[in-house]
Amino acid sequence: MFERVSRMLIKEFIQIFRDPRMKGVIFFMPLVQSFVFGYAVTTDVTHIPTAIFDLDNSRVSRELVSRFVNSRYFEIAEHVSREERAKALVDRGEVKAVLRINKGFGEALRKGQVALLQVIVDGTDSNTAGIILDYVGHITAPFSEQVLMTRILKITGQKLKPGRVELETRAWFNENLESRNYYVPGVMALVVMLVTLMLASMAVVREKEMGTLEQIMVTPITQLEFILGKTLPFALIGFADVILITGVAVYWFEVPLRGSLTLLLAATALYLLSTLGVGLFISTVSRTQQQAMMSAFFFYFPAVLLSGFMFPIANMPEVVQWMTYLNPLRYFLVIIRGIFLKGVGPEILWPEMATLALLGMAMLWFAARRLQKTLT
Repeated sequence: MFERVSRMLIKEFIQIFRDPRMKGVIFFMPLVQSFVFGYAVTTDVTHIPTAIFDLDNSRVSRELVSRFVNSRYFEIAEHVSREERAKALVDRGEVKAVLRINKGFGEALRKGQVALLQVIVDGTDSNTAGIILDYVGHITAPFSEQVLMTRILKITGQKLKPGRVELETRAWFNENLESRNYYVPGVMALVVMLVTLMLASMAVVREKEMGTLEQIMVTPITQLEFILGKTLPFALIGFADVILITGVAVYWFEVPLRGSLTLLLAATALYLLSTLGVGLFISTVSRTQQQAMMSAFFFYFPAVLLSGFMFPIANMPEVVQWMTYLNPLRYFLVIIRGIFLKGVGPEILWPEMATLALLGMAMLWFAARRLQKTLT
């Protein structure tokens, strides 16, 4: 058995690495995706292009504008003097926010009246718009408090400190709240699924197209040996990609790896049961490699969207949330982030690992059943 499986392994590796482009898909593509996600995919909103529409032009309004300038969030793109110009900048997407200070702003504050400040935000991207409004609140609240304290000092002649609640926050596991630490480990799960799914989905159908499946059928190789010979090479490639992306995440992007690398590889093995099982099943039901590739993408994109990688599962409709329980990517993302950021062990992650094992064995069983019909 060992000799027959080893011969199958050698044959598969020769077929995989015979095409130079396949080497790029296996090793270069994971690196590219790691760097793209690490640098480009982020929810951190900084350097927001902002237009200033200051109709008051008083000392107080200029001081407020300076607070926006001195923050690392807003970048003043232009000082406008006409409403039409401000509207045009937002319409063309040249600015994301317009800070409008009406005439009489400083005079209203001097008299102790309410001074209105208008912030116009491009709401095309609701998430970014919400973050911008939150930043505005954090800048204007201390300014308003300072104005209030100055007025109290002028009226009473005493520097009073009224009672207030002071909030002290602390973020665990991702102290600086860097989205890179959240997304880069998740890239590992996406890349491993894509590579192994694509390779496994074309494993059997390639033999059909080349006409070598009949030759394999007449050999003494068993069904188990055939499955092992077809899946083990892709599993080893998956492990290589995990180690490669882990190195990029830790040593280039400085994402902390607080947990066990051994546990990460063990969880990867359970995850590969599912991805290889789905790929092998697709390969047995497809007639051409093109058909297999399209079927693999048909499975891959919904799996990513329903994994919680980009959108919180809790915000999805209840029916869709139930569908995510059949998605192995959902559980592997929890495991990866738990190992990288929290440093937790199997005593915490065992439900996800057990579910991955059950899903993996079920998918391999379906693939083996279909493969049996294909070979007979």
